[in-house]
Amino acid sequence: MYLEFENIAAHSRVWVYQSDRKFNSEELNWIKSHLKSFCEQWNTHGALMPTSFEIKFDQVIILSVDESNLGASGCSIDSSVRTLRDIEQKFGVNLLDQGKVGFLNSEDNLAINSVFGIKESVQSGVVRPETRILNPLVREKADLENNWLIPAKESWLNKYFQN
Repeated sequence: MYLEFENIAAHSRVWVYQSDRKFNSEELNWIKSHLKSFCEQWNTHGALMPTSFEIKFDQVIILSVDESNLGASGCSIDSSVRTLRDIEQKFGVNLLDQGKVGFLNSEDNLAINSVFGIKESVQSGVVRPETRILNPLVREKADLENNWLIPAKESWLNKYFQN
């Protein structure tokens, strides 16, 4: 059962997927339609769950499920991954690889870096202690407001900064 993202409960579980590039407006329209159709029928063991999605920065897909009455099963999570793979294949993007670090650059635009290249970005000054990064540890919708965009110095990247 699809709900608008602002109407899904704050305690709802979230999964955050970063694309390696921005989607254009045509792609965004297709993705929104595809995700809405998916959310309308997303279920666990045949029971519909309150679900939603949001797309941030034109390249970050956030899926959400209110698990207060019925938790998402492995099969239901697998179905969401299949939907994301459809998007990956249709648009030639990488969503499911978790080896990416998203951060807001000096113009407050989202930049994506490989986890293997992030140290170089810190050393070259592209990522600084105050640079806001996307916290991959968010688990609930409420975390998106309070704990999603955090200073790099408050994340695992702190080890790369001179203290």
